Amino acid sequence: MDAVFKALADPTRRSLLDKLFREDGQTLGALGGRLPMTRFGVMKHLKQLEEAGLVVTRRRGREKLHFLNPVPIRLVHDRWVSKYAEPWAAALSGLKHKLEERMEKVFEIYIKTTPERLWKAITDGEMRSKYNFGVRVSSDWKRGSRFEMGHPNAPGLLGEGENLEVDPPRRLVQSM
Repeated sequence: MDAVFKALADPTRRSLLDKLFREDGQTLGALGGRLPMTRFGVMKHLKQLEEAGLVVTRRRGREKLHFLNPVPIRLVHDRWVSKYAEPWAAALSGLKHKLEERMEKVFEIYIKTTPERLWKAITDGEMRSKYNFGVRVSSDWKRGSRFEMGHPNAPGLLGEGENLEVDPPRRLVQSM
């Protein structure tokens, strides 16, 4: 287990593992292509990863391919995370990854309409449910007031927040 911690302690080795995670079965040249070191430096790092069991190699003709082996990391996890704490650790880890992931989709649309009609589309619960997967929004639409989002098939509220700025029909700023 010490070899696993030693291997994971180095940022270059973690970078190599990340590269194998993204694309398994790479050659030495592919793995070291963008690293600021010689092939021999990359080979030394890969050797430590192999000794820790984190990387396994297979020959394909003249090529030596490197593959990620996550089992040693799982064994470390199993040793220190009990079956009772695992769901909590997994939930917190999942939350961290979800909140830190980069936005991959950006949508933009220009709607040729009046500010009044757009305001109604955003604030009218019935109208909004037609383009918001059936989710209705309700509020008195006053600054500092609460707004709620719900769905007829949901047992409770889907979300709620505060109207921070309300200037019909020009500006609506909310927090959740």
